[in-house]
Amino acid sequence: MSVLREISGWARWPRLACLTVAPDTPDAIPGLLNGASAIARGLGRAYGDSAMNPDCTILTQRLNRILEFQPETGEVVAEAGVSFKDLIETFLPRGFFPSVTPGSKFVTLGGAIAADVHGKNHHVAGSFGDHILWFDLVGADGKTRRCSPQENPELFGATLGGMGLTGIVTRAAIRLMPVETGWIEQKTVVAPDLDTAIECFENHLDATYSVAWIDCLATGASRGRMLVYFGEHARREELTSDRASAPYHVQDRRAKRVPFDAPSWTLNSLSVRAFNYFYFQAGKRAPESRLLDWDSYFYPLDALLDWNRIYGTRGFAEYQCALPLATSRDGLVEMLDAIADSGLSPFLAVTKRLGPGAADRPLSFPIEGYTLALDFPLSSAALTLMDRLDEILLAAGGRLYLAKDSRMTRETFEQSYGKGRTAFAELIAREAGPLTFASLQSRRLGL
Repeated sequence: MSVLREISGWARWPRLACLTVAPDTPDAIPGLLNGASAIARGLGRAYGDSAMNPDCTILTQRLNRILEFQPETGEVVAEAGVSFKDLIETFLPRGFFPSVTPGSKFVTLGGAIAADVHGKNHHVAGSFGDHILWFDLVGADGKTRRCSPQENPELFGATLGGMGLTGIVTRAAIRLMPVETGWIEQKTVVAPDLDTAIECFENHLDATYSVAWIDCLATGASRGRMLVYFGEHARREELTSDRASAPYHVQDRRAKRVPFDAPSWTLNSLSVRAFNYFYFQAGKRAPESRLLDWDSYFYPLDALLDWNRIYGTRGFAEYQCALPLATSRDGLVEMLDAIADSGLSPFLAVTKRLGPGAADRPLSFPIEGYTLALDFPLSSAALTLMDRLDEILLAAGGRLYLAKDSRMTRETFEQSYGKGRTAFAELIAREAGPLTFASLQSRRLGL
């Protein structure tokens, strides 16, 4: 049964009434493809309009069954609506954890494949697609194709990062990694400026996990100051006796909800500047090394359900870009200066070191270098600033993350993804058949 409802991405902008349908089994999906365009949607954690189609948005939350598990290898077969939360709660007590995880556990397997998500370990583990054995894909003709590096390899690569435009993933086989505990040993390095932070990342490329909080409002000698966090899975012998008694710590934190939409004036330059100051000072005083449970380390924002309401009813826009290694430093300097000159204050700003991207995935986001993610309360001034950041990004040879995008222009997309965009369009015409799968984003970008 189809239901007309207003939906949006996680950033709550744009909003649109879409005809939605929620199949109970993968076998029901071909019958929903009646010639009208459609797109799949998981738990709605893509920030923009990539999982929105007014004609038909297929909700996959009910496709949430774990089908097989091989304890000898950590291989799991599951339906596309299974979330990272489901995987962790099921398999961490058995000594396995996702090889790559995004910044929220409320992301489905289908969404992770569509975005080819990356985590804090991209520099050593690659993206999610590097740990997928195969997936089943329903195409425009209603037929299901098994895709893997050996079977339908071009369709496999195009689907990873293809934002659902090659078809609908119904089930997938992935490989989890073995871990001894659910605890992470986090080490914090205080970097007083951008150059020190980059040097810190480059000197710790052997760290399993790395990410940094960046103070975008610091200027002068402190421009680009960061708290750089490195992480390693703790071994059992590294735990204290009380933690060793519950080495996998699968209990959820008691997540709180934001009960209402915050007033638009809550996040302003003064409040964000104060937050940045106290956050940086607290980071300087914190222990250099400490143990964190998996939930706190990987998913800090998930502790506050509906945290997107902090930005009020207008919503927000996230700007996540990747800069090539050779131009990362200069590009980051220009971006930080542009942000400071604008007078705007991103509430959230993080950066990570990325490893090499996958050449056989035309729309996969990561390229070797640095990624910068910024959250701005939605306003005309913020959109103008992001246009300026686009200019810097393109001059540096970078690109924007489709899973976070809600406002990129077709020209910016074509210039930044270049040959990948062309190869993807050619494959869609050749392999996926008539243009059945589409979203507001794909129409905006001319895909």
